[in-house]
Amino acid sequence: MEKAKRSLTDFERGVIIGLLVGEGHFGGDGRQPHILIKMHIRHQPLLEWLGARIPGAKLYGPYNHGGRHYSQLMVRGRPLLDFVLGLIADSRWWEIDPHSHQRLRGMIDRYMAPGG
Repeated sequence: MEKAKRSLTDFERGVIIGLLVGEGHFGGDGRQPHILIKMHIRHQPLLEWLGARIPGAKLYGPYNHGGRHYSQLMVRGRPLLDFVLGLIADSRWWEIDPHSHQRLRGMIDRYMAPGG
């Protein structure tokens, strides 16, 4: 996927934050953080659009498992932390969805802590 080399528009920033709030899964592998967005294959164009705007994003799939047909976008490591922190710096995510914001903060705290 070709990455955008320009700044995000307000629209793009809003869509990305909305997808992170509503669909993002925040975790890691013990060494580096990751964000995963898994969606039905009918949303493939949206995941491709998203992947073209998020540094380090990789699109996996499509998969057919247990009667589900989906693809997933994953972002890992330092580029994720740098991009996501910069993106959400002025958002008021915690007011929109405290639960997803807490999961994001947990990931950030775990992987940005000294020695993390």
